[in-house]
Amino acid sequence: MQLIVVCTVGVAAAVFFAVKCFLMKKSAREIMEKLPEKLSGDTNTLIDISSADKDMRALAASLNEDLSKLREERRLCKQGDTELKDAVTNISHDLRTPLTAICGYLDLLEREEMSAEVRQYLEQIENRTELMKQLTEELFRYSVVAAAKEFELERLCVNDVLEESLAAFYGAISGSGIIPEISITERRVERITDKSALTRVFGNIITNALKYSRGDLSVTMTEDGERCKIEFANTANEPEKISAERLFDRFYTVETGSNSTGLGLSIAKLLVEQMNGSISSEIRGEKLFITVKI
Repeated sequence: MQLIVVCTVGVAAAVFFAVKCFLMKKSAREIMEKLPEKLSGDTNTLIDISSADKDMRALAASLNEDLSKLREERRLCKQGDTELKDAVTNISHDLRTPLTAICGYLDLLEREEMSAEVRQYLEQIENRTELMKQLTEELFRYSVVAAAKEFELERLCVNDVLEESLAAFYGAISGSGIIPEISITERRVERITDKSALTRVFGNIITNALKYSRGDLSVTMTEDGERCKIEFANTANEPEKISAERLFDRFYTVETGSNSTGLGLSIAKLLVEQMNGSISSEIRGEKLFITVKI
């Protein structure tokens, strides 16, 4: 009789621990399933588990507390980023007015009589002022693009947009002595995207190529399954100084690009990613390749 009681207690204990282990494992799975969603999603909901076990509920409560802190830090970071973008937009916009006035006075000075030495100084001032105008305009465009959230989507033929972009740069390309090698698929490739944004992407990449090319430019467009791939390539000046992985960083420039803010390719990256595409760069030998996938 005593042996039966002991066996019964042992079985009951085993069942109890088995059930407890099952419920704890279930709670652990619930936490594992819900945590990634709470971390990546923009939601204020907390992790809730079905178990009444005090230790598992304490774990969930601790994770919820950390999630609340993380959300607050994200909110402050996003708010600070928005305020910074607004400040950059306002400052770059405000700089335009005095720069325009300076250019106006420089034009008036051009009409005055002056010595050769003074005229030389004036030319230097004009060159620097024009550079400031270009850099301010580029900074303003970057801040506007970074703050933009909506596109005017329409079904476009990517072939046509690329051809129009290349045609727009015909004068600059010819003036640089470059005879471009262009290969565009004859198949009509259509995508639902924003024409203005796509044109700016192509334009910024071509501009970058003209600044740093050693006299060549090739553009190849192919269709790879669902993705349309456009590859721009040029022989780079001092390729050993180019960091391909940093090429799309804001304000990154190589030494030879002293007249650039380094924002052109950053703007291209922002726009491509906002259109759910991808952009990458690679150095192969002396050539720089920039690939856009739409």
